[in-house]
Amino acid sequence: MDAFGLVIVGNEILDGRVRDRHVQNAREVLAARDLRLAYVLVLPDDPDVLTDHLRWAMARPEPFFCCGGIGSTPDDYTRQCAARAAGVPLAFHEEGVAILKERFGPDANPERLRMAEFPQGAALIPNPVNRVSGFRIGNGHFLPGFPNMARPMMAWVVENDYPRGSPRARAALVLPGAREADLVPLMDLFIAGHPALSFSSLPRYTPQGGTEIELGIAGSPDNVQAGLRDLKELLADNNVVFNTEDTIAERQSEI
Repeated sequence: MDAFGLVIVGNEILDGRVRDRHVQNAREVLAARDLRLAYVLVLPDDPDVLTDHLRWAMARPEPFFCCGGIGSTPDDYTRQCAARAAGVPLAFHEEGVAILKERFGPDANPERLRMAEFPQGAALIPNPVNRVSGFRIGNGHFLPGFPNMARPMMAWVVENDYPRGSPRARAALVLPGAREADLVPLMDLFIAGHPALSFSSLPRYTPQGGTEIELGIAGSPDNVQAGLRDLKELLADNNVVFNTEDTIAERQSEI
């Protein structure tokens, strides 16, 4: 499995009080090992919503990260919802409790020790920043909401628990002045002939006020090379003008 899911928990993300950094961090951590994001969910601090979506994520084939809501304050529901979604009770993790007692000493009160109350059978994920562990249950890896903690914990997970993915390549052709509706039959034909490739069509406005379409493909290097050749031939045969983009930069588009 070359892909991971990402679940981000927190009303502060949804209402704009905090700008998300987990998506970019996860993308970079995964890309370093030839892995990728399969999906991203941003969920509120709502136990019913969390439980339903965590149950959905746990039933999927790919592993996933869940960032946020594993603290001990009244608005932290993720530990409890993960246990409910997994169908197990919460239980204090013996090693997790020992780490907290060593970390906080005489200040390791019952409220702090809740941070080591995980779904029964969970394994610890070490936190190199403040030693307050995350946990793994099934295919879910539950991390703090702080990006500076979650990022190295993601890296630890992928480096220690999962093999590298297969190398992937991307390529794109830009079609100046093209309209998507005119190209749907051509796109259908290309996709049918290249089922191993991920295909995308991105329309956008140009700075000059015109329009263009970026056709992107991604997959194994060999498949991308063959697909790019066939896509160019298909466009040329249908008199569609295109420009090749050697490097695809991250950007936002107005549609």
